[in-house]
Amino acid sequence: MKKQHYVAAIACLIAGAIGFVSVYATEKAQERKQLAQQEQEQRQQETQVPEPSNNDDLSPVSRELDPKPSNEVKTPIAQKDPEVSVEEGKKDLTEPEQTEPVDQEKPVSKPAEQTVPVSVAETLHFRPENGIVWPLEGEVILDYSMDSTIFFPTLEQYRCNPAMVIAGAVNDKVFSVMRGKIIEVFNSEETGCTVRQDLGDGYIATYGQLKELNFGVGDIVESGQVIGYVSEPTKYYSVEGSNAYFSLKKDGNPVNPRDYLPIEEIDVPEQ
Repeated sequence: MKKQHYVAAIACLIAGAIGFVSVYATEKAQERKQLAQQEQEQRQQETQVPEPSNNDDLSPVSRELDPKPSNEVKTPIAQKDPEVSVEEGKKDLTEPEQTEPVDQEKPVSKPAEQTVPVSVAETLHFRPENGIVWPLEGEVILDYSMDSTIFFPTLEQYRCNPAMVIAGAVNDKVFSVMRGKIIEVFNSEETGCTVRQDLGDGYIATYGQLKELNFGVGDIVESGQVIGYVSEPTKYYSVEGSNAYFSLKKDGNPVNPRDYLPIEEIDVPEQ
């Protein structure tokens, strides 16, 4: 009897173990199935992401790489109201064409109006019959002489003289001989502060040994106006003393100022 009980107990244990193993195996199988199903679902989801039907689901990177979205966005806008877009485009093109030429014409017309009277006012003509004045009231100590030489006391030599050297005291007024335009002001070792004046028709007057000028380059000086004042003489005229240097040229060639200046106002000393 005891053996039968042992055998029955062992059989029960074996049966229980077999049942437990079978239950455990079925649970594991179900878990594996669930895992497999989950993996399949994940794979399906992953495969469905790169093939969306709507462009809104695309990432910014995929939109930049795919040229289709740009075409799809532009076409519906053009198809909705093509007449309005064309008219707006025409307005955008016509408006600058109307405004830009107006702005450009204003600055161009203004200088054109200003330059015309200036050029007329600066037209000069050399007319000795209208009267020429002496640049300085004084004695001619070195006269014009291009045909022969004269003696220069300071230099102690004979040489030709393309100008007139008129004696005067320091601070004496030096006058414009005729209406003309100041074209150059410079310092010379021989004539000191020197002014060149365009009298028109190729005539140029040169005034030297000056100081304290009343006019500058570009100024129009009328006949008889004070250009400047007599300065201390340069080393080239230290013996002659203070003076005004005056020369006249026609087309770059020296001419005798006495041919145009009134002779009676100044007496020429005997040499």
